[in-house]
Amino acid sequence: MATDLDGTALRSDGTVSPRMVAAFAKVEEAGAVLVFVTGRPPRWMAGVANAVRHRGLAICANGALIYDLHTERIVKSHLITVDVLEEVVAQLRANVSDLVFSVEYEAGFAHESDFLLGGLDRKGAGALCVDSVTSRPCAKLLAMHPHMGPDELQAVVHELVGHLVTATHSSVRGLIEMSAQGVTKATALAAFAAQHEIKSSQVIAFGDMPNDLPMLSWAGTSYAVANAHPDVLAAVDHVTAANDDDGVAQVLETLF
Repeated sequence: MATDLDGTALRSDGTVSPRMVAAFAKVEEAGAVLVFVTGRPPRWMAGVANAVRHRGLAICANGALIYDLHTERIVKSHLITVDVLEEVVAQLRANVSDLVFSVEYEAGFAHESDFLLGGLDRKGAGALCVDSVTSRPCAKLLAMHPHMGPDELQAVVHELVGHLVTATHSSVRGLIEMSAQGVTKATALAAFAAQHEIKSSQVIAFGDMPNDLPMLSWAGTSYAVANAHPDVLAAVDHVTAANDDDGVAQVLETLF
């Protein structure tokens, strides 16, 4: 059982409801494997780890980082190299005005001065303002535009640098998340499943945004929450209730 977190299994305020915690426990009590597959970096996983008593693995940063919730350590990473970072940023700056960038490292986060920080980054400590985001390899490169919508911006980014990185989005803002070429939630989940001799037909996946589409397409059974992006709603096998109505928990209570 694989699920996205923000907008899917988590409430809109970022919390894990008691009903959702109980449903996760049912999955594990039944002997199934529970995997969180999220765009979140490991530094945002403390609350989720506490809710599930620090059990299991999380696929973070859209597949770029595999994080052990028990030891709170990254056990595998797929990074964007410096040469690719430099070329991607140069291509995007040359062709799209007003873009600003940030980078997610294995540990830590850096951003340009004009990058508008989201709520968790504003509240958290350690966000570093830098002159250059291309100085070292990173798990995710993020590009933000003040006026373009996320769907339009993703199409532009894919056209310009899709041969260098994998671009997606999980926000209503004009914010694009780029991983190393070919790295998605699906590739990381498929590798994890293969290690445990689990076939795609045995996987149930939940999501809400375009960054979930590769995983939802790969899984044998796919669910979207009712608040999902239109492209996700059109792609899945089933639709459950919205995240704030514990839609994922409703399905798990039935299945397990």
